[in-house]
Amino acid sequence: MQTRTLGKSGPTVSAVGLGAMSMSGTYGPADRGESIATVHAALDAGVTLIDTGDFYGMGHNELLLGEALRGRPRDSYLLSVKFGQQVGPGMRFAGQDSRPSSVRNFLSYSLTRLGVDHIDIYRPARLDPEVPIEDTVGAIKEMIDAGYVRYVGLSEVGSETIRRAHAVHPVADLQIEYSLLSRAVEDDVLPTLRELGIGLTAYGILSRGLLSGTWAPGRAGDHRGNSPRFSGADGEHNLALVEALRRVSEAKGCTVAQLAIAWVAAQSDEIVPLVGARTRERLTEALPSLDVKLTAEDLAEIEKAIPRGSARGDRYPSAFMSALGVGN
Repeated sequence: MQTRTLGKSGPTVSAVGLGAMSMSGTYGPADRGESIATVHAALDAGVTLIDTGDFYGMGHNELLLGEALRGRPRDSYLLSVKFGQQVGPGMRFAGQDSRPSSVRNFLSYSLTRLGVDHIDIYRPARLDPEVPIEDTVGAIKEMIDAGYVRYVGLSEVGSETIRRAHAVHPVADLQIEYSLLSRAVEDDVLPTLRELGIGLTAYGILSRGLLSGTWAPGRAGDHRGNSPRFSGADGEHNLALVEALRRVSEAKGCTVAQLAIAWVAAQSDEIVPLVGARTRERLTEALPSLDVKLTAEDLAEIEKAIPRGSARGDRYPSAFMSALGVGN
C-alpha cells in the first residue's frame, strides 16, 4: 500500500482511506457481516485510515467499527471522526453543536462506542454559526493535551475558517467533497491548504455513486433519487458525462470508478481519497485505482469528457447547501 502524509503536521496514512458511512444505511440497507468483512479486507490490504461520524446511523457506525476493529493492534489503523451534527427523530438534521462542552461530551461517547482510548483525527462535521471556530478547536486542543485526540481536522469549511482554526492549533487535514463533478475547492481552498501545509481527505470522490458507472435512476428506497444532481433532466445530463468518461476509462483499460478515483489522487500528493465501499466487491474494484497512472494526455482527455463546471444540480438538497463553506 502506498502512503501519503496529511500536510506538514498530520499523520502518514494509506494513500486511500475507507469511508464507513454507507455501512449504516445511508444508501439503503447494508449487511452487517459484509460490512465487517469489508473493514477487515481494507485493513489486510494496508488501508490504515478509516473515516466515520458519530451521527452515522445514530451511533450505529461507530459500534460497527468497534466490533470490526476489535483485536486489531491500535497502531495499525487511524480513526477520523466527525462530531456535532444534530439529528432528530425521523433523521431530521437540526444543525451543528460545536460548543466546547459538547466537544468533550461527543468525544466521550465516540471513545466508548469505538472501544478505543483515543481518536486520531477529530473534526466538527460542519461549521457551527453560533460558536467561534477558535473555541471549538481550542476544546479539541485540550483533548489532545489530555491524550484523547491526536490531531485536529476540519470538514466542509472555507478558507477564512481554515486560517482561523489553524492559528489556534495546527490543522492536519480538511475533509471536503472533491470529485470530477465537484471542483469548487480548486478556486480558493486548495491554494490555502497548500500555503498552510494542511492535507485534504476527499470524500464523495464518486459523487455518491454517480461516477461509479453503475448508478441507474429509479432505485427504490434510496435518497439519491431526491438529490438535485441525480434527478430529472439534471440527472440525465450528468449520466451523459459519465458515459463520456467511460469511453476514456475503456481506452485506459480501467473502470469508470477507478479512473475517477485516480483523477482525485493525481491532483496532489497531499490528497487522500476516501472510498465509501460497503462491500468487498466495491473495495476490490477501488484499490487498483492507485496503480492507474495518468499522463498529461490522460488528464486532458478526462477534462474533455467532464469539463469543470459541467455537472448540473447541487450536490445536496438546498436545505443542506447553506451549511457548506464551499459550494459545488
